[in-house]
Amino acid sequence: MMMQLLIRSEKDGILCPIPQYPLYSASIALQGGTLVPYYLNEATGWGLEISEVKQQLEAARVRGIDVRAIVIINPGNPTGQVLSKENQEEIVQFCKNEGLVLLADEVYQENVYVDNKKFHSFKKIARSMGYGEKDICLVSFQSVSKGYYGECGRRGGYMEVTGFDNNIKDQLYKVASVNLCSNISGQILASLVMNPPKSGDESFEMFFAERDGILSSLARRAKTLVDALNQLEGVTCNEAEGAMYVFPRIHLPQQAIKAAEAVNMVPDAFYSQRLLEATGIVTVPGSGFGQVPGTWHFRSTILPPEDKIPTIVSRMTTFHQKFMEEFHD
Repeated sequence: MMMQLLIRSEKDGILCPIPQYPLYSASIALQGGTLVPYYLNEATGWGLEISEVKQQLEAARVRGIDVRAIVIINPGNPTGQVLSKENQEEIVQFCKNEGLVLLADEVYQENVYVDNKKFHSFKKIARSMGYGEKDICLVSFQSVSKGYYGECGRRGGYMEVTGFDNNIKDQLYKVASVNLCSNISGQILASLVMNPPKSGDESFEMFFAERDGILSSLARRAKTLVDALNQLEGVTCNEAEGAMYVFPRIHLPQQAIKAAEAVNMVPDAFYSQRLLEATGIVTVPGSGFGQVPGTWHFRSTILPPEDKIPTIVSRMTTFHQKFMEEFHD
């Protein structure tokens, strides 16, 4: 919906992280706009560097692209990083200086697994910097199908729109009203996400015990997978600070790359397909999310039941060893 309002022609651009959740590039293409990519830095734990964003912004403007907004995914999908407060302040200031709409994908805000990082909403950051309702255009997204509740089969969510003129908000309501069939179950779930049990409620202790149990288990699963991946030959994986994914880099032998080319496949897709066929483990090739040219990755969730993670690690390890032996340079 926001892309529909922001994009008027192919001359309108949206800054998006690479790697990125493909819904953004697809939405930009659907509306006829231009994707303006900025690369996250894998060497610094998939950090967002303002210098890189500014370079891509200026290059797009030179090409005649009117860059109207920037997408920030925090915690990251597929990369699992959590932005620091200082980094977020840099982003807010950058958007203010450049007149960009800040599209904040915050659907994994509850899923943070490291002690040295905390989730901060961009609205909270902007207000702490002294920017009020009319000072910066910010759209914050939340969903019932993500987070620790993870009702993936349900479709419900909301966005909070701040800093926009009332006439623009009226247009948003018009676009939303085109969908005449209400998603009742999604609306109910969204209301529950927005209003969790409070102290004194009958379900308060049970709710938070279950929530904390889920998040603790996800943190253990993430660590187990990251540790196992980093023990594999030619694989490096950053810590999963949040969200539900690990995004390891695989340094494929040239023989594997040639074998992929021979069957007209991208190398990381070739690896993921072979992994699926040999083990039944489903991963998503990094090429589906975007990556620095010449690098290869795959995305894996941390969602399998905790008691099945050791089996998954064992299967993946055995497959990877055989794969590397088969295609060893």
